[in-house]
Amino acid sequence: MNFGGTLRINKFACFTLGFIMFLIIYWRSGGSSFPSDKSDLVNIKSLLKAAIYVAEQGGHKVVGNTENLNVQSKGKTEEGANNPVTDADYASHCVMYYSLKNTFPKINIISEEHTTDSTCTQQKPIDVDALQTDDGTIDYLNDEHVYAKDVTIWIDPLDATQEYTEKLYKYVTTMVCVAINSVPIVGVIHYPFTPRTYWGWATKATSNNIPKAVQHRVDNKDHPRVVISRSHAGKVSDIAKEAFGPKTNVSQAAGAGYKVMSVINGEFDVYFHSTAIKKWDLCAGNAIINAVDGKMTTAKGESINYSPGTNVKVSDGLLVARYDHDYYLSKMPKMLSSVPK
Repeated sequence: MNFGGTLRINKFACFTLGFIMFLIIYWRSGGSSFPSDKSDLVNIKSLLKAAIYVAEQGGHKVVGNTENLNVQSKGKTEEGANNPVTDADYASHCVMYYSLKNTFPKINIISEEHTTDSTCTQQKPIDVDALQTDDGTIDYLNDEHVYAKDVTIWIDPLDATQEYTEKLYKYVTTMVCVAINSVPIVGVIHYPFTPRTYWGWATKATSNNIPKAVQHRVDNKDHPRVVISRSHAGKVSDIAKEAFGPKTNVSQAAGAGYKVMSVINGEFDVYFHSTAIKKWDLCAGNAIINAVDGKMTTAKGESINYSPGTNVKVSDGLLVARYDHDYYLSKMPKMLSSVPK
């Protein structure tokens, strides 16, 4: 008998067995990254489709309540302007907030509005798989899953309420934003009176009605087209001309969603805001400007943190540009000392 023969080892079988043993030990030690419950995960594509759906459903409520506004006041802004709220704000909030909450119960959702109406909670969960979108782009996107605990949804049920009460409907939008680990990833801005919907998924795709590029001329930097808020204008026009130059063309508009989309679509070069503004006004536009490789920051150049538990107010101004953001930002230090506190 030959006891000196060579023992042959199946390397693949050994590797497979070792890998299985590693997974078992890793899992039992509590170090596994796999969720114990599939409901701990959410599909970003499903969130996008649901966001479009609720933004449009909220838009229906906005359009349907134009005859019975029941205008109330939430007080004054820091600039002294009236801060109105209407039945349309609450009706849109009900359908947007609770449709999302009943579909994604483990996700934190933050809305501009609140209501004690118990009937609001009875919204049906969204059958996301059955949703049909006008934009076929979404169907070709890959599924991507994240932990529900890392997601925060910001909604604005009716942006530009003051203009809504004045029947300046072109400024009115409903907005939904999906932020993941504080970063705005998915944004939806819906214009209920047109109607039309814009969306963006950062690093992935945008809706087909967003131009891939808009006219960009270097000399625009010498006379940029700047849009500011009509309801919080204050001295912002003078500040913008001081910062960007006397040839700056300043226009007023309403609604943060409207102004961001005006920059994205090439109507303006810069959206500039010097006073406080809320995150539900900004998050959706922030995600969409990110999706077209533009940028939104505070006037100090800081990114906006959309984590739950953070201050909902952005107090250091706002600068949004699809192109040349860093150039315009370089003009900010001169301007900041002039901003009214």
